[in-house]
Amino acid sequence: MERGVTPTPRKRRGRRCLVLGVLGVLLLVVIVAVVLGLTLTRKAHALKTTFIERCEEFKGYDCEQVWGAFQQAYVGLDPCKIPHEAYDPLIAAAPLKPACNRMMFWSKTKEVVHDFTEKSDCFLTVEETLLGSVLDGLTWCGKEGSDETFTTDCPGWTDCENNAVRSFWNRVSAAFADGACGDVSAMLNGSIATPFHPASVFASNEVKRFHFPRVKSLKVVLVTQKNFVTNCTNASLKDLQKELDPNITYECKEVAEAQIQACSSNPDKPCGTCW
Repeated sequence: MERGVTPTPRKRRGRRCLVLGVLGVLLLVVIVAVVLGLTLTRKAHALKTTFIERCEEFKGYDCEQVWGAFQQAYVGLDPCKIPHEAYDPLIAAAPLKPACNRMMFWSKTKEVVHDFTEKSDCFLTVEETLLGSVLDGLTWCGKEGSDETFTTDCPGWTDCENNAVRSFWNRVSAAFADGACGDVSAMLNGSIATPFHPASVFASNEVKRFHFPRVKSLKVVLVTQKNFVTNCTNASLKDLQKELDPNITYECKEVAEAQIQACSSNPDKPCGTCW
């Protein structure tokens, strides 16, 4: 008859330590998962809070309804497979209101143009409409099989063409351009070789929607530095003229960034006299 072997105290301690170690690792994993989940939930909640707070600055909108229409575009879907038209219900919930003779488009000049429009009431950019304002500077996406909104690990602008953020800006920019009327302005960058780049939102999406007689003219403000790279004779700007409805009057003017900044700092200066 075989006799059992009684574990020594050292072996018992070793086994207890092993069990406790495994339990400790499992507990740590659970804690990390809970903390991560709470963090992601807080970030998603912060996105909604920012959205609603910005929305409420505009009168006459049901901001909860607008938020719901926004979420329907991407929640539960592959973050790289959000077509532009997914945001159609959002556009319908908060339609963009035309501002004839005040609509300003831009490409590669965001900081300059927004510094100008924030200090004066001369022009309106898409980021100053309700939908542009509530989502400016934010990141979001959904995930297949999830009913949550995520603000981290979302595809970047260039990661895939139909990501949630890029599709939104293409759709809202199209809606803004569809409402263009009267005399329209565009602030382009004179410090780059191709101010009217075919891949830009302005070239690929917005200009194509300017139609006469609703749009009467387009004035390009080419923002320059001391050693600017391009001027109004740039080949890409010739392409811009070709893209335009031939009945729309085209004008281009080179304007120093310092002049624009000086003008925006003078609120009494009449609109249109900065260039």
